[in-house]
Amino acid sequence: MFPLRDVNPTRITPWVTLLLIAINLGIFFLVQQQGSIEAQQILLYERAAIACEVTTGAPLSVEEIIRDVCTPGAQTPAVPNKNVFLALFTSMFLHGGVAHVVFNMWFLWIFGNNVEEAFGHFGYLGIYLFGGLVATATFVMMNPASTIPLVGASGAIAVALGSYAILFPGHKVLSFVGWLVVPIPAALFLGIWFVLQFGLGGTGTAWEAHVGGFFFGAAASLLLRKRLLARVA
Repeated sequence: MFPLRDVNPTRITPWVTLLLIAINLGIFFLVQQQGSIEAQQILLYERAAIACEVTTGAPLSVEEIIRDVCTPGAQTPAVPNKNVFLALFTSMFLHGGVAHVVFNMWFLWIFGNNVEEAFGHFGYLGIYLFGGLVATATFVMMNPASTIPLVGASGAIAVALGSYAILFPGHKVLSFVGWLVVPIPAALFLGIWFVLQFGLGGTGTAWEAHVGGFFFGAAASLLLRKRLLARVA
């Protein structure tokens, strides 16, 4: 099941969604893809959020990276000047591969524009960024000793998905189901997407961030639902 588009036109130009897509694509293709494979991996350790670093408040040591073990108080940081809390923000704009960034941006385009119309440009940017931090925090709480760089806009995009499910549950999402294009109610499509996240454990996917972001977006939109729907009525 793959979404082609939603049947939910907007009356605005979704400038923030377009800007977020441009920034993510620009960083991936113009920054992350430069240099050797080793240089690309080093960039992730320099700029991505890492749960162990957040829980200990210090950058990973060389030994922690090699052994893949979180050791509080470890010596010889691999990236001495890294701001481990700023990385919670920058990691939202890094991706693990072409498919990762393309799929993320496709979902953001389909579902983000309507959420942007409901929240307004600045409100949408705020819930996207703050919700992305909530999503990352969810992953950190459930994996406090992880030494793997956490990358991707998926957690922040999940905020938009959760919001869309609350605000526009009956709108159709035209989706590939096998070879057929089928109109699926957004609540069903996003409900299936949400349930499938729990099957991603052990795949290297930060499903916890997806779930945390989705819950945050849904909760915020449920709280403000009447006001948000009045904007798009």
